[in-house]
Amino acid sequence: MRKITILFLLISTNILAQTDTKIYDIINAISSDRIKADITTLANFGTRHTLSDTISNTRGIGAARRWIKSEFDKISSDCNNCLEVFYQKDLVKKGTNSRITKDVWVVNVVAIQKGTKYPNNYIVMSGDIDSRISDPNNFTDDAPGANDNASGMAGTIEAARVLSNYNFENSIIYVGLSGEEQGLFGGKGLAAYAKEKKWNIVGVMNNDMIGNIKGVDGVIDNRMFRIFSEPVPPTETERQRRARRFYGGEVDGISRQLARYIYTTTKTYMPEMNPKMIYRLDRFGRGGHHRPFNDAGFAGIRIMEAHENYTQQHQDIRTENGIEYGDRLKFVNFEYAKKLTAVNAINLASIASAPPSPKNVGIGGIVEASAKLKWDKVIGAKGYKIYWRDTTSPTWDNFKYVENTTEFTLEGIVLDNYFFGVSAIGKDGHESIVSFPSKIIR
Repeated sequence: MRKITILFLLISTNILAQTDTKIYDIINAISSDRIKADITTLANFGTRHTLSDTISNTRGIGAARRWIKSEFDKISSDCNNCLEVFYQKDLVKKGTNSRITKDVWVVNVVAIQKGTKYPNNYIVMSGDIDSRISDPNNFTDDAPGANDNASGMAGTIEAARVLSNYNFENSIIYVGLSGEEQGLFGGKGLAAYAKEKKWNIVGVMNNDMIGNIKGVDGVIDNRMFRIFSEPVPPTETERQRRARRFYGGEVDGISRQLARYIYTTTKTYMPEMNPKMIYRLDRFGRGGHHRPFNDAGFAGIRIMEAHENYTQQHQDIRTENGIEYGDRLKFVNFEYAKKLTAVNAINLASIASAPPSPKNVGIGGIVEASAKLKWDKVIGAKGYKIYWRDTTSPTWDNFKYVENTTEFTLEGIVLDNYFFGVSAIGKDGHESIVSFPSKIIR
Protein backbone atom coordinates (compact mmCIF):
# COMPACT_ATOMS: atom_id res chain seq x y z
CA MET A 1 0.00 0.00 0.00
CA ARG A 2 2.84 2.38 0.87
CA LYS A 3 4.48 1.77 -2.53
CA ILE A 4 1.19 2.43 -4.31
CA THR A 5 0.70 5.67 -2.36
CA ILE A 6 4.22 6.86 -3.18
CA LEU A 7 3.72 5.99 -6.86
CA PHE A 8 0.44 7.91 -6.91
CA LEU A 9 2.11 10.95 -5.36
CA LEU A 10 4.95 10.81 -7.88
CA ILE A 11 2.54 10.56 -10.82
CA SER A 12 0.43 13.39 -9.43
CA THR A 13 3.48 15.60 -8.89
CA ASN A 14 4.81 14.95 -12.39
CA ILE A 15 1.48 15.70 -14.02
CA LEU A 16 1.01 18.84 -11.92
CA ALA A 17 4.54 20.11 -12.60
CA GLN A 18 4.55 19.37 -16.32
CA THR A 19 4.78 22.52 -18.42
CA ASP A 20 5.28 23.17 -22.11
CA THR A 21 8.35 25.22 -22.99
CA LYS A 22 6.59 26.72 -26.01
CA ILE A 23 4.28 28.58 -23.61
CA TYR A 24 7.30 30.44 -22.21
CA ASP A 25 8.41 31.19 -25.77
CA ILE A 26 4.97 32.66 -26.47
CA ILE A 27 5.22 34.92 -23.41
CA ASN A 28 8.63 36.16 -24.49
CA ALA A 29 7.49 36.83 -28.06
CA ILE A 30 4.76 39.32 -27.10
CA SER A 31 6.01 42.82 -27.92
CA SER A 32 5.03 45.97 -26.04
CA ASP A 33 6.48 48.04 -28.91
CA ARG A 34 4.14 46.45 -31.44
CA ILE A 35 1.20 46.84 -29.06
CA LYS A 36 2.09 50.51 -28.57
CA ALA A 37 2.30 51.05 -32.33
CA ASP A 38 -1.10 49.41 -32.88
CA ILE A 39 -2.82 51.34 -30.09
CA THR A 40 -1.32 54.54 -31.50
CA THR A 41 -2.62 53.75 -34.98
CA LEU A 42 -6.11 53.01 -33.69
CA ALA A 43 -6.23 56.14 -31.51
CA ASN A 44 -5.09 58.26 -34.46
CA PHE A 45 -8.22 57.41 -36.45
CA GLY A 46 -9.77 60.21 -34.39
CA THR A 47 -13.01 58.43 -33.61
CA ARG A 48 -14.05 54.81 -34.05
CA HIS A 49 -17.65 55.38 -33.05
CA THR A 50 -19.92 52.71 -34.56
CA LEU A 51 -21.87 55.36 -36.49
CA SER A 52 -18.80 57.34 -37.60
CA ASP A 53 -17.33 57.79 -41.07
CA THR A 54 -16.88 54.64 -43.17
CA ILE A 55 -15.49 56.26 -46.34
CA SER A 56 -12.36 58.08 -45.17
CA ASN A 57 -9.06 56.21 -45.14
CA THR A 58 -7.77 58.18 -42.17
CA ARG A 59 -10.72 58.78 -39.85
CA GLY A 60 -13.64 56.80 -38.51
CA ILE A 61 -14.57 53.20 -37.91
CA GLY A 62 -14.41 52.28 -41.58
CA ALA A 63 -10.74 53.19 -41.78
CA ALA A 64 -10.08 51.41 -38.49
CA ARG A 65 -11.66 48.13 -39.49
CA ARG A 66 -9.96 48.15 -42.89
CA TRP A 67 -6.63 48.66 -41.15
CA ILE A 68 -7.35 45.82 -38.71
CA LYS A 69 -8.20 43.51 -41.60
CA SER A 70 -5.00 44.53 -43.38
CA GLU A 71 -3.00 43.59 -40.27
CA PHE A 72 -4.68 40.18 -40.08
CA ASP A 73 -4.01 39.74 -43.82
CA LYS A 74 -0.31 40.54 -43.29
CA ILE A 75 -0.10 38.05 -40.44
CA SER A 76 -1.74 35.41 -42.62
CA SER A 77 0.65 36.12 -45.48
CA ASP A 78 3.60 35.66 -43.11
CA CYS A 79 2.33 32.24 -41.98
CA ASN A 80 1.58 30.85 -45.46
CA ASN A 81 -2.08 31.90 -45.38
CA CYS A 82 -2.75 30.19 -42.06
CA LEU A 83 -5.57 32.62 -41.22
CA GLU A 84 -8.97 32.87 -42.82
CA VAL A 85 -9.70 36.61 -42.66
CA PHE A 86 -13.12 38.10 -43.38
CA TYR A 87 -15.76 40.63 -42.38
CA GLN A 88 -18.87 39.44 -40.57
CA LYS A 89 -21.61 42.06 -40.58
CA ASP A 90 -25.21 42.73 -39.67
CA LEU A 91 -27.47 45.66 -40.48
CA VAL A 92 -28.84 47.35 -37.35
CA LYS A 93 -31.85 49.54 -38.08
CA LYS A 94 -32.39 53.06 -36.79
CA GLY A 95 -34.36 53.06 -33.54
CA THR A 96 -33.31 49.56 -32.46
CA ASN A 97 -32.36 51.38 -29.29
CA SER A 98 -31.73 55.01 -28.33
CA ARG A 99 -28.07 54.75 -29.40
CA ILE A 100 -28.83 53.68 -32.97
CA THR A 101 -29.79 57.01 -34.56
CA LYS A 102 -29.43 55.82 -38.14
CA ASP A 103 -29.22 52.54 -40.03
CA VAL A 104 -25.73 51.12 -39.64
CA TRP A 105 -23.77 48.09 -40.69
CA VAL A 106 -22.06 46.63 -37.62
CA VAL A 107 -18.94 45.03 -39.07
CA ASN A 108 -16.67 42.59 -37.22
CA VAL A 109 -13.19 41.66 -38.44
CA VAL A 110 -12.56 37.94 -38.01
CA ALA A 111 -9.37 35.89 -38.40
CA ILE A 112 -9.55 32.11 -37.93
CA GLN A 113 -6.54 29.88 -37.37
CA LYS A 114 -7.82 26.38 -38.07
CA GLY A 115 -6.98 23.51 -35.75
CA THR A 116 -5.30 20.38 -37.08
CA LYS A 117 -7.33 17.83 -35.12
CA TYR A 118 -10.50 19.52 -33.86
CA PRO A 119 -11.13 22.23 -36.49
CA ASN A 120 -14.72 22.84 -35.36
CA ASN A 121 -13.70 23.56 -31.77
CA TYR A 122 -12.97 27.27 -31.37
CA ILE A 123 -11.40 29.34 -28.62
CA VAL A 124 -11.97 33.07 -29.16
CA MET A 125 -10.01 36.19 -28.22
CA SER A 126 -11.83 39.45 -28.86
CA GLY A 127 -11.23 43.17 -28.60
CA ASP A 128 -13.61 46.01 -29.42
CA ILE A 129 -13.05 48.25 -32.43
CA ASP A 130 -15.41 51.09 -31.50
CA SER A 131 -14.97 54.06 -29.16
CA ARG A 132 -17.12 56.84 -27.68
CA ILE A 133 -17.04 60.01 -25.56
CA SER A 134 -19.50 61.45 -23.01
CA ASP A 135 -22.49 61.52 -25.35
CA PRO A 136 -22.90 57.96 -26.67
CA ASN A 137 -24.56 59.34 -29.80
CA ASN A 138 -21.80 61.79 -30.70
CA PHE A 139 -20.11 60.11 -33.67
CA THR A 140 -18.22 63.12 -35.06
CA ASP A 141 -16.01 64.51 -32.28
CA ASP A 142 -12.68 62.95 -31.32
CA ALA A 143 -12.96 59.72 -29.35
CA PRO A 144 -9.45 58.21 -29.41
CA GLY A 145 -10.41 55.27 -27.18
CA ALA A 146 -6.76 54.43 -26.49
CA ASN A 147 -7.46 52.16 -23.53
CA ASP A 148 -11.17 51.56 -24.22
CA ASN A 149 -10.63 49.66 -26.30
CA ALA A 150 -7.67 50.05 -28.62
CA SER A 151 -5.72 48.19 -25.94
CA GLY A 152 -7.84 45.05 -26.22
CA MET A 153 -7.90 45.25 -30.02
CA ALA A 154 -4.13 45.69 -30.21
CA GLY A 155 -3.67 42.76 -27.83
CA THR A 156 -5.81 40.58 -30.07
CA ILE A 157 -3.76 41.49 -33.15
CA GLU A 158 -0.52 40.85 -31.27
CA ALA A 159 -1.72 37.45 -30.05
CA ALA A 160 -2.48 36.54 -33.66
CA ARG A 161 1.02 37.60 -34.72
CA VAL A 162 2.67 35.36 -32.15
CA LEU A 163 0.38 32.32 -32.16
CA SER A 164 0.23 32.13 -35.96
CA ASN A 165 3.78 30.75 -35.75
CA TYR A 166 2.43 27.56 -34.17
CA ASN A 167 0.04 24.77 -35.07
CA PHE A 168 -2.74 23.83 -32.65
CA GLU A 169 -5.19 20.97 -32.48
CA ASN A 170 -8.17 23.28 -31.91
CA SER A 171 -9.07 26.40 -33.89
CA ILE A 172 -8.46 29.92 -32.62
CA ILE A 173 -10.52 32.97 -33.57
CA TYR A 174 -9.06 36.47 -33.27
CA VAL A 175 -11.76 39.07 -33.71
CA GLY A 176 -12.40 42.78 -33.56
CA LEU A 177 -16.00 43.36 -32.55
CA SER A 178 -17.93 46.52 -33.41
CA GLY A 179 -21.00 48.10 -31.87
CA GLU A 180 -20.09 47.42 -28.24
CA GLU A 181 -20.82 50.92 -27.02
CA GLN A 182 -24.14 51.04 -28.86
CA GLY A 183 -25.51 47.81 -27.40
CA LEU A 184 -23.13 44.83 -27.80
CA PHE A 185 -24.25 44.38 -31.41
CA GLY A 186 -20.99 42.93 -32.74
CA GLY A 187 -21.01 40.14 -30.20
CA LYS A 188 -24.65 39.40 -30.88
CA GLY A 189 -23.95 39.17 -34.58
CA LEU A 190 -20.94 36.88 -34.27
CA ALA A 191 -22.65 34.65 -31.69
CA ALA A 192 -25.59 34.20 -34.08
CA TYR A 193 -23.16 33.54 -36.94
CA ALA A 194 -21.42 30.88 -34.85
CA LYS A 195 -24.76 29.21 -34.16
CA GLU A 196 -25.64 29.30 -37.84
CA LYS A 197 -22.28 27.73 -38.78
CA LYS A 198 -22.60 25.18 -35.94
CA TRP A 199 -19.27 26.17 -34.46
CA ASN A 200 -18.44 24.57 -31.14
CA ILE A 201 -17.14 27.57 -29.22
CA VAL A 202 -15.13 26.29 -26.26
CA GLY A 203 -14.80 29.74 -24.74
CA VAL A 204 -14.61 33.47 -25.42
CA MET A 205 -11.97 35.70 -23.82
CA ASN A 206 -13.26 39.25 -24.16
CA ASN A 207 -10.56 41.86 -23.61
CA ASP A 208 -11.97 45.24 -22.72
CA MET A 209 -9.49 47.75 -21.28
CA ILE A 210 -6.16 46.05 -20.58
CA GLY A 211 -3.86 49.08 -20.47
CA ASN A 212 -4.47 51.12 -17.32
CA ILE A 213 -2.56 50.60 -14.06
CA LYS A 214 -3.51 53.74 -12.10
CA GLY A 215 -7.00 53.68 -10.67
CA VAL A 216 -9.22 56.64 -9.90
CA ASP A 217 -8.76 55.62 -6.26
CA GLY A 218 -5.02 56.30 -6.53
CA VAL A 219 -3.97 52.64 -6.49
CA ILE A 220 -1.20 51.76 -8.94
CA ASP A 221 -0.84 48.07 -9.79
CA ASN A 222 0.75 46.54 -12.89
CA ARG A 223 0.25 42.88 -11.95
CA MET A 224 -3.34 42.41 -10.87
CA PHE A 225 -6.11 41.90 -13.39
CA ARG A 226 -9.73 40.81 -13.21
CA ILE A 227 -11.54 37.85 -14.74
CA PHE A 228 -15.30 38.38 -14.77
CA SER A 229 -17.51 35.32 -15.18
CA GLU A 230 -21.16 34.55 -14.60
CA PRO A 231 -22.04 31.61 -12.30
CA VAL A 232 -24.32 29.55 -14.55
CA PRO A 233 -25.49 29.94 -18.17
CA PRO A 234 -28.66 31.96 -18.73
CA THR A 235 -29.73 29.17 -21.09
CA GLU A 236 -30.04 26.56 -18.35
CA THR A 237 -33.37 24.77 -18.19
CA GLU A 238 -35.81 24.83 -15.31
CA ARG A 239 -34.94 21.20 -14.68
CA GLN A 240 -31.24 22.07 -14.39
CA ARG A 241 -32.05 24.96 -12.06
CA ARG A 242 -34.09 22.70 -9.78
CA ALA A 243 -31.33 20.07 -9.76
CA ARG A 244 -28.79 22.64 -8.55
CA ARG A 245 -30.82 23.14 -5.38
CA PHE A 246 -30.14 19.55 -4.39
CA TYR A 247 -26.77 18.76 -5.98
CA GLY A 248 -24.95 22.11 -6.05
CA GLY A 249 -23.18 23.82 -8.93
CA GLU A 250 -24.44 27.37 -8.48
CA VAL A 251 -20.87 28.65 -9.02
CA ASP A 252 -19.80 25.99 -11.52
CA GLY A 253 -21.20 26.97 -14.89
CA ILE A 254 -19.12 26.76 -18.06
CA SER A 255 -17.97 30.38 -17.89
CA ARG A 256 -16.82 29.97 -14.31
CA GLN A 257 -14.79 26.89 -15.33
CA LEU A 258 -13.15 28.95 -18.08
CA ALA A 259 -12.28 31.62 -15.51
CA ARG A 260 -10.70 28.99 -13.24
CA TYR A 261 -8.71 27.63 -16.17
CA ILE A 262 -7.31 31.09 -16.96
CA TYR A 263 -6.48 31.65 -13.31
CA THR A 264 -4.58 28.35 -13.06
CA THR A 265 -2.72 28.68 -16.35
CA THR A 266 -1.64 32.20 -15.47
CA LYS A 267 -0.37 31.19 -12.02
CA THR A 268 1.52 28.27 -13.59
CA TYR A 269 3.33 30.15 -16.35
CA MET A 270 3.22 33.78 -15.15
CA PRO A 271 3.37 33.51 -11.34
CA GLU A 272 4.28 37.17 -11.04
CA MET A 273 0.76 38.06 -12.18
CA ASN A 274 -2.17 38.28 -9.79
CA PRO A 275 -5.40 37.18 -11.48
CA LYS A 276 -8.50 38.07 -9.50
CA MET A 277 -11.66 36.12 -10.26
CA ILE A 278 -14.75 38.27 -9.95
CA TYR A 279 -17.93 36.32 -9.36
CA ARG A 280 -20.27 38.35 -11.53
CA LEU A 281 -21.00 38.68 -15.22
CA ASP A 282 -19.35 42.09 -15.48
CA ARG A 283 -18.81 45.27 -13.52
CA PHE A 284 -21.79 46.33 -11.43
CA GLY A 285 -24.67 47.21 -13.71
CA ARG A 286 -22.47 47.29 -16.81
CA GLY A 287 -21.82 44.98 -19.74
CA GLY A 288 -19.20 43.67 -22.13
CA HIS A 289 -18.94 41.76 -25.36
CA HIS A 290 -18.72 38.33 -23.75
CA ARG A 291 -22.35 38.65 -22.65
CA PRO A 292 -23.96 37.97 -26.05
CA PHE A 293 -21.97 34.73 -26.26
CA ASN A 294 -23.16 33.78 -22.77
CA ASP A 295 -26.71 34.55 -23.89
CA ALA A 296 -26.21 32.11 -26.78
CA GLY A 297 -25.07 29.37 -24.39
CA PHE A 298 -21.31 29.70 -24.90
CA ALA A 299 -18.68 30.05 -22.18
CA GLY A 300 -17.34 33.58 -22.05
CA ILE A 301 -15.39 35.79 -19.66
CA ARG A 302 -14.03 39.32 -19.53
CA ILE A 303 -10.34 40.03 -18.91
CA MET A 304 -9.52 43.59 -17.88
CA GLU A 305 -7.40 45.83 -15.70
CA ALA A 306 -7.93 45.72 -11.95
CA HIS A 307 -8.02 49.48 -11.30
CA GLU A 308 -10.08 51.69 -13.58
CA ASN A 309 -9.86 55.44 -14.00
CA TYR A 310 -13.31 56.80 -14.78
CA THR A 311 -11.95 60.21 -15.77
CA GLN A 312 -10.55 58.47 -18.85
CA GLN A 313 -13.63 56.41 -19.80
CA HIS A 314 -16.45 57.69 -22.00
CA GLN A 315 -15.30 61.26 -21.49
CA ASP A 316 -15.05 64.32 -23.73
CA ILE A 317 -11.42 65.36 -24.08
CA ARG A 318 -10.98 68.35 -21.77
CA THR A 319 -9.28 69.66 -18.64
CA GLU A 320 -11.41 70.63 -15.65
CA ASN A 321 -10.16 71.66 -12.20
CA GLY A 322 -6.70 70.46 -13.14
CA ILE A 323 -7.95 67.00 -14.15
CA GLU A 324 -7.31 65.74 -17.68
CA TYR A 325 -10.35 63.90 -18.99
CA GLY A 326 -10.45 61.60 -21.98
CA ASP A 327 -9.15 58.25 -23.13
CA ARG A 328 -5.80 59.42 -24.42
CA LEU A 329 -2.73 57.54 -25.52
CA LYS A 330 -0.62 59.10 -22.76
CA PHE A 331 -2.55 57.19 -20.07
CA VAL A 332 -1.93 53.69 -21.48
CA ASN A 333 0.73 51.50 -19.89
CA PHE A 334 2.03 49.40 -22.76
CA GLU A 335 4.05 46.99 -20.63
CA TYR A 336 0.89 46.13 -18.69
CA ALA A 337 -1.04 45.65 -21.93
CA LYS A 338 1.76 43.31 -22.99
CA LYS A 339 1.33 41.25 -19.82
CA LEU A 340 -2.41 40.85 -20.26
CA THR A 341 -1.93 40.04 -23.93
CA ALA A 342 0.45 37.29 -22.83
CA VAL A 343 -2.18 36.02 -20.37
CA ASN A 344 -4.57 35.66 -23.29
CA ALA A 345 -2.01 34.11 -25.61
CA ILE A 346 -0.92 31.37 -23.22
CA ASN A 347 -4.50 30.44 -22.45
CA LEU A 348 -5.41 30.38 -26.13
CA ALA A 349 -2.41 28.15 -26.79
CA SER A 350 -3.10 25.87 -23.84
CA ILE A 351 -6.77 25.31 -24.62
CA ALA A 352 -6.06 24.99 -28.35
CA SER A 353 -3.43 22.32 -27.57
CA ALA A 354 -5.69 20.26 -25.30
CA PRO A 355 -8.22 17.52 -26.01
CA PRO A 356 -11.91 18.35 -25.61
CA SER A 357 -13.44 18.44 -22.14
CA PRO A 358 -15.10 15.21 -20.98
CA LYS A 359 -18.82 14.96 -21.70
CA ASN A 360 -21.66 13.41 -19.71
CA VAL A 361 -19.80 13.48 -16.41
CA GLY A 362 -21.86 11.64 -13.82
CA ILE A 363 -21.38 11.50 -10.08
CA GLY A 364 -22.57 9.18 -7.36
CA GLY A 365 -21.85 8.04 -3.84
CA ILE A 366 -24.90 9.23 -1.95
CA VAL A 367 -24.80 8.02 1.70
CA GLU A 368 -21.40 6.39 1.10
CA ALA A 369 -17.86 7.17 2.23
CA SER A 370 -16.73 7.60 -1.37
CA ALA A 371 -17.36 9.60 -4.51
CA LYS A 372 -17.89 7.85 -7.84
CA LEU A 373 -17.34 9.59 -11.16
CA LYS A 374 -17.98 8.40 -14.69
CA TRP A 375 -17.59 10.15 -18.04
CA ASP A 376 -17.45 9.57 -21.79
CA LYS A 377 -14.12 8.64 -23.31
CA VAL A 378 -12.30 11.57 -24.92
CA ILE A 379 -10.57 10.63 -28.15
CA GLY A 380 -6.98 11.87 -28.03
CA ALA A 381 -6.77 12.01 -24.23
CA LYS A 382 -3.88 10.24 -22.53
CA GLY A 383 -5.58 10.42 -19.14
CA TYR A 384 -7.88 12.41 -16.92
CA LYS A 385 -7.72 14.49 -13.77
CA ILE A 386 -10.49 13.99 -11.23
CA TYR A 387 -10.71 17.19 -9.21
CA TRP A 388 -12.35 18.00 -5.92
CA ARG A 389 -12.41 21.11 -3.77
CA ASP A 390 -14.10 22.48 -0.68
CA THR A 391 -17.51 23.89 -1.55
CA THR A 392 -16.29 27.36 -0.50
CA SER A 393 -13.04 27.25 -2.49
CA PRO A 394 -12.83 29.29 -5.70
CA THR A 395 -10.26 26.99 -7.32
CA TRP A 396 -9.77 23.28 -8.00
CA ASP A 397 -7.35 22.38 -5.24
CA ASN A 398 -7.08 18.56 -5.21
CA PHE A 399 -6.89 15.98 -7.96
CA LYS A 400 -6.14 12.39 -8.85
CA TYR A 401 -4.72 11.48 -12.24
CA VAL A 402 -5.99 8.31 -13.91
CA GLU A 403 -5.39 6.53 -17.20
CA ASN A 404 -7.11 3.76 -19.17
CA THR A 405 -10.47 4.30 -17.52
CA THR A 406 -13.55 6.48 -17.76
CA GLU A 407 -14.80 5.85 -14.24
CA PHE A 408 -13.24 6.00 -10.83
CA THR A 409 -14.15 5.92 -7.15
CA LEU A 410 -12.44 8.25 -4.70
CA GLU A 411 -12.44 6.19 -1.53
CA GLY A 412 -12.78 8.05 1.73
CA ILE A 413 -13.96 11.25 0.02
CA VAL A 414 -17.45 12.05 1.27
CA LEU A 415 -19.57 13.34 -1.59
CA ASP A 416 -21.43 15.84 0.60
CA ASN A 417 -18.36 17.85 1.54
CA TYR A 418 -16.82 18.73 -1.83
CA PHE A 419 -17.47 19.74 -5.40
CA PHE A 420 -16.03 17.57 -8.17
CA GLY A 421 -14.98 17.86 -11.80
CA VAL A 422 -13.08 16.01 -14.53
CA SER A 423 -10.65 17.25 -17.19
CA ALA A 424 -8.93 15.49 -20.09
CA ILE A 425 -5.13 15.46 -20.44
CA GLY A 426 -3.38 15.27 -23.81
CA LYS A 427 -0.22 13.35 -24.55
CA ASP A 428 1.89 16.50 -24.10
CA GLY A 429 0.27 17.37 -20.77
CA HIS A 430 -2.10 20.08 -21.98
CA GLU A 431 -5.37 20.00 -20.11
CA SER A 432 -8.94 20.70 -21.10
CA ILE A 433 -11.28 22.95 -19.20
CA VAL A 434 -12.85 21.09 -16.27
CA SER A 435 -16.31 19.57 -16.75
CA PHE A 436 -18.68 19.74 -13.78
CA PRO A 437 -20.97 16.70 -13.29
CA SER A 438 -24.24 16.98 -15.16
CA LYS A 439 -26.02 13.85 -13.95
CA ILE A 440 -26.34 11.48 -11.00
CA ILE A 441 -25.22 7.85 -11.16
CA ARG A 442 -26.47 5.26 -8.67
